[in-house]
Amino acid sequence: MNFTYHIPTKIVFGPGTLQALATEQMPGRKALLALSAGPSMRKYGYVDRALELLKSNGVECVTFEKILPNPIHQHVMEGAALASETGCDFVIGLGGGSTIDSAKSIAVMAVNPGDYWDYIGGGSGKGMPVQHGALPIVAITTTAGTGTEADPWTVITHEERAEKIGFGLVPDTFPTLSIVDPELMLTVPPFLTAIQGFDAFFHAAEGYIANIATPVSDGFALTSIELLTKWLPVAVKDGGNLEARTQVALANTLSGMVESTSGCTSEHSLEHALSADHPDLPHGAGLVMISRAYFPFFADAAADRMARMAQSMGVDLHGLSPVDGAHAFVDALLCLQDACGIGDLKMSDYGIQREDASALAQKAFGTMGGLFDVDPVRLTCEDAAGIISAAWR
Repeated sequence: MNFTYHIPTKIVFGPGTLQALATEQMPGRKALLALSAGPSMRKYGYVDRALELLKSNGVECVTFEKILPNPIHQHVMEGAALASETGCDFVIGLGGGSTIDSAKSIAVMAVNPGDYWDYIGGGSGKGMPVQHGALPIVAITTTAGTGTEADPWTVITHEERAEKIGFGLVPDTFPTLSIVDPELMLTVPPFLTAIQGFDAFFHAAEGYIANIATPVSDGFALTSIELLTKWLPVAVKDGGNLEARTQVALANTLSGMVESTSGCTSEHSLEHALSADHPDLPHGAGLVMISRAYFPFFADAAADRMARMAQSMGVDLHGLSPVDGAHAFVDALLCLQDACGIGDLKMSDYGIQREDASALAQKAFGTMGGLFDVDPVRLTCEDAAGIISAAWR
């Protein structure tokens, strides 16, 4: 029952709240606006709207439009150099989780010397202390998946070393301001809606079974799971349903709060190993694939908690033992994946081979081994390889 609650981000939530860019106090007068390399932000007019609103609020912007779906080290360094050279005093991420994560990492490197990987604690990173914090960050999310608008964490891939590792500074890389406008999510296609929603689901589910869960994170997690079970299939089937988009966006923001008050478990370590080697693999898709073997592994060790998650998914636990309830959660999880049209995702479709399982497990321990410490029971490298192998198809 001992815990600390500290989420120093002002979150402006709801349809139409992009307009708040014109009235909310900004943390500076000149921003680096980080954007994805894809066309959607400009195609749907989000960039022009944001720039116009910021200009009316007295903010000048320099745009950086290179961020990839799995963001990379090179672009963090390029964005930081641009922010420094042009005198930006804060960073805005407009887009999905990859863009906002990049904004956080750029904000760190804009005011600190050396290379980003100097400060990374896993893999080939040097684990050096960050001396100068980060520039303030504003997050404007256009997807519902990572919850990064409500946490300090960022995940970047070192493309030359095939290492994908999380990082963050508390409180410096918490966004100062986050705008969550579900109207910006109406254009997300069904497949991305589904896998992004499951990223949020697993942030909540992992945070609930983690051995560092708190009473605060438990409430956020169970509510997020309940909302996603009800509304994610609706949003996938009818992307223009604003109520469904709003409820899924809320679930996502709550899952980010779970990451700020509890944390991800080793499912994320395993997925980062997969998508580090296979950058075309979307993060949420990798999590879905792994989940089919991951959660059954903990059915005994986390029976009570998994049964409670099943209850939040609408399962009647009457007459079921905790272990039976845990397996009922797995069944409900698989049914939800099918309802969202992603029950047939295969690792082999992304070039992952079953015989790679051992090497991938070793990479997971070597790059993000700390997440294994918060599992309900400690996995061995052999256990982790077995989960990947069992999940493979």
